[in-house]
Amino acid sequence: MNETETPVEDLGYEQARDELVDVVRVLEQGGLDLDASLALWERGEKLAKRCEFHLDGARRRIEKALQEDEPDQAGDAGEA
Repeated sequence: MNETETPVEDLGYEQARDELVDVVRVLEQGGLDLDASLALWERGEKLAKRCEFHLDGARRRIEKALQEDEPDQAGDAGEA
């Protein structure tokens, strides 16, 4: 890992996503030796998993909020 790189587990969603976009761009350009390409690929895999982690957490929060709203909506509908 490069000394200036933030550990993946410390990145927020937007940071991980933006860095992943950069990783893909660099890999698509080519020109790296095999070791550098593999290291970048591995970083990209970790970044993708970090993004999934954040998105899964957001999805769970939304589902929980929707479930908490359901009883209120049913009660409100019966009162109208």
